[in-house]
Amino acid sequence: VARREVWRPMERFNAFKRTNIILQHLRMSKHTDVAGDVLLERKGCAGVITLNRPKFLNALSLNMIRQIYPQLKRWEQDPETFLIIMKGAGGKAFCAGGDVRAISEAKKAKQMSQDFFREEYILNNAVGSCQKPYVALIHGITMGGGVGLSVHGQFRVATEKSLFAMPETAIGLFPDVGGGYFLPRLQGKLGYFLGLTGFRLKGRDVYRAGIATHFVDSEKFSMLEEDLLALKSPSEENIMDVLETYHAESKIDKDKSFILEEHMDKINSCFSANTMEQIIENLRQDGSSFALEQLKVISKMSPTSLKITLRQLIEGSSKTLQEVLTMEYRLSQACMEGHDFHEGVRAVLIDKDQSPKWKPASLKEVTDEDVNNHFKSLGSSDLKF
Repeated sequence: VARREVWRPMERFNAFKRTNIILQHLRMSKHTDVAGDVLLERKGCAGVITLNRPKFLNALSLNMIRQIYPQLKRWEQDPETFLIIMKGAGGKAFCAGGDVRAISEAKKAKQMSQDFFREEYILNNAVGSCQKPYVALIHGITMGGGVGLSVHGQFRVATEKSLFAMPETAIGLFPDVGGGYFLPRLQGKLGYFLGLTGFRLKGRDVYRAGIATHFVDSEKFSMLEEDLLALKSPSEENIMDVLETYHAESKIDKDKSFILEEHMDKINSCFSANTMEQIIENLRQDGSSFALEQLKVISKMSPTSLKITLRQLIEGSSKTLQEVLTMEYRLSQACMEGHDFHEGVRAVLIDKDQSPKWKPASLKEVTDEDVNNHFKSLGSSDLKF
């Protein structure tokens, strides 16, 4: 039975549950990068990339991006490499996001935030355009930067322990790493709902939503990987056959319906508006416990983030992945220059008071000019592929 407690009126604001996951998404320390943060190995027919910061939920750092990208490109060109596998170490997370605390702390070192987002988005594009079959094993927490390393790839394998979210509006950011490309392409207005509210999907629901392409029991995960590595000069079809076999064998939660199934009509109608104000009005008029719960969640988010995210998703629905990433790079740099991202990181991560003081503090104070400024070309500093 779908878990009903999500929709019950809360003693305390339900998004604090979500804040825990955002904390995990962002729980980065002043950890200095070490060479072992990424393992790059040739195994059997495949190049295997292991994100190896389990203590930090495999959060993605600039150093890691700089190791992964050139190796991915080398394997893509290597005639002996037939497959690329991306996975996370430690069992708890595939990758809980980018190291945003380090980015916020480096505000004075503007170069850091420019380099991080530029190189991360170039890597996201490389995943999306990879010429070899690419399999992301998205076991455990998969958020933000981890979504960017998986969702653009050809195959994404979830387990009952997978946990997907794009919680960026709660920290004054927006669902980046190509979120403007994949979110509006999910069924109906599901992606708009996920991107604006940070709603978490778990287990088979990650597959049902269309974020994963396959679902496999976690206890079979290592066997699946071994079977993929054991293939001899595999074609795309051979790889697909292995994944389909494991997917078909999985019985966990097979008979449950998608957690949002009963709410999809509401999501599609309420989130089809072109302005945040109208989405909020739609939810108010709906008046169901589900709609009122979403109003509570949205009321805690950065008003600026909500407005730029809605426009990002609407515009992204008709752009290519590269065009979306170019747009998102502009947004990222505007957010770094603005107030809310640094305030969100302070409230959720540093002081942990969970009470960000957004500026502007309400949607009506976020002007069209404010929003437009986030989308302006950066001229010679624009992202280029």
